[in-house]
Amino acid sequence: MLQSFDVTSDPTAGVGRLALLRDAMIAIGLDGYLVPRADAHQGEYVPARDERLGWLTGFTGSAGFCAALRREAGVFVDGRYRVQVREQISPDVYTPVNWPEVSLGSWLIENLPDGGKVGFDPWLYSVAQIDDLEKNLSDTEISVVQTGNLIDEIWHDQPNAPSAAVFEHPLEFAGESREDKCARLAADLRSSNQTAALLTLPDSIMWLLNIRGADIPRNPVAHGFAILMSDGSVDLFVDPEKLSAISFGDALTVRIKPLSAFLEGVGKLSGKIRADKSTLPCKVADACGGELIWDGDPCVLPKACKNETEINGMIAAHLRDGVAMCEFLCWVDAQEPGSQTEISVASELEQYRRSLGQLHDISFETISGTGPHAALPHYRVSTESNLTVDDGHLLLVDSGGQYLDGTTDITRTMAIGTPTAEHRECFTRVLQGMIAVCRAQFPRGLSGRDLDALARFPLWTAGKDYDHGTGHGVGAFLSVHEGPQRISRASEVYLQEGMILSNEPGYYKVGSFGIRIENLIVVQTAPRIEGDDGRDMLSFFNLTWVPIDKRLIDVSLLSPAEVDWINDYHAQTHDKISPRLSEHAKAWLNDATSPL
Repeated sequence: MLQSFDVTSDPTAGVGRLALLRDAMIAIGLDGYLVPRADAHQGEYVPARDERLGWLTGFTGSAGFCAALRREAGVFVDGRYRVQVREQISPDVYTPVNWPEVSLGSWLIENLPDGGKVGFDPWLYSVAQIDDLEKNLSDTEISVVQTGNLIDEIWHDQPNAPSAAVFEHPLEFAGESREDKCARLAADLRSSNQTAALLTLPDSIMWLLNIRGADIPRNPVAHGFAILMSDGSVDLFVDPEKLSAISFGDALTVRIKPLSAFLEGVGKLSGKIRADKSTLPCKVADACGGELIWDGDPCVLPKACKNETEINGMIAAHLRDGVAMCEFLCWVDAQEPGSQTEISVASELEQYRRSLGQLHDISFETISGTGPHAALPHYRVSTESNLTVDDGHLLLVDSGGQYLDGTTDITRTMAIGTPTAEHRECFTRVLQGMIAVCRAQFPRGLSGRDLDALARFPLWTAGKDYDHGTGHGVGAFLSVHEGPQRISRASEVYLQEGMILSNEPGYYKVGSFGIRIENLIVVQTAPRIEGDDGRDMLSFFNLTWVPIDKRLIDVSLLSPAEVDWINDYHAQTHDKISPRLSEHAKAWLNDATSPL
């Protein structure tokens, strides 16, 4: 199995570990210390060595941080994790804090006296994060100071740094050579009179140099840093032994240097140096010998706008993945209620993906939740939490695969036995929101923020909502969560052709059931409509072709256009997927995609 279901959280351990941290704080005169879920690369995903927040508190969510003071310790989490955090931390010493509704600055002001000193590791916080915090504290005498990493000092069995080998991502999948990418981005640097760009995000470096790695679970990236020079050459700071299988050739100058030499290299730079304020660690900013220009990571937007080769690869990967999903859903429907568990469901789905013979890895730990667990948006099943999939419950499975030609991410919610009227109403409203985004045609110059309400409106009319974004960007054989594009109230990035996003509204009734429906979509130039006024419009096309459970659809709530969309989507799913299925799954798909 690629996925492990071991228990990874121990709330009881947090008590003693917090005491050790407080001793370390007091020893250097601190009143508080910040522990983020982050590494020096400021990405969403971290290796085991950098799971400091989970080690300290027991909380294993993918976002959050702890502010440990001498008498208080707040664990800050967003709406996705407010149930989970209470199950994983010790209430004797930790207090959950609703973030971002409660800012770190306001919480520190409330819980610290003037003159309090809060420490942080400058490798683990970006310039933007500390600037924002200091601005919030500007009217107080509370100070934020750089220190060493106090968690590393007390975590005596901390895992080693990852050291997996780097491998080529060939042109047949990348669609553009690394030489051309570097030349294109270097030309932009020269046009802005910039001498270099600092790259700290692993997926940016992987994309730029057409390489991949395995330092982060489920994400084909390697840890390292890079400096792109305005002449198109690259200084790559990575453990040399990782690169034994890579030959960059003579067409592109790539100077390989040890990871430990990165700060020295940054210090030797001069002129205007491009960087991303939201991801550049304070430690790197302090070391820079040139003038930092906050124009952002130059790889992020080009990486987000997939080229034709990458899109075709994603199409192929999703058709392949759709076969595995349909075989799996056929299997689920054949099981007697009560005969399977959350773990057996996740394991079976992985086997169907593996049976295709082209799976590199799963793209994240499969979320397999039934009953009350489905109401936890980022639930991770373990041997301790494993529930039986019982009659009358909903089963939510959010999963994906990493293939050499693309990354997939799909959620389907299924009825086990007979669904209730409440199940069907809530499911249909979620489906209506998903359809609204899929059907959207909108003027160029809009961001995901402008579309987010489309997905929520059917739920809002019933006084309901969900506490996560509607969609995130997705990489092409890279991170399943990729910026800068997303469909969210917080998104200000204009949508452009080639951007791939998830479309995943949901509804969660805490303690009872959860619903989410997710397809991946690609931004495209919108087809012309007869009688339009010639505006430059964008729209989406679907990558995901897997049936939606008709047993959970209340047709009386749907408009004729929504019924037509579902029937057309199911007809296309049948035509694209059926020829690739086993005979048993073909029969299942015929019924699953029959018209409403």
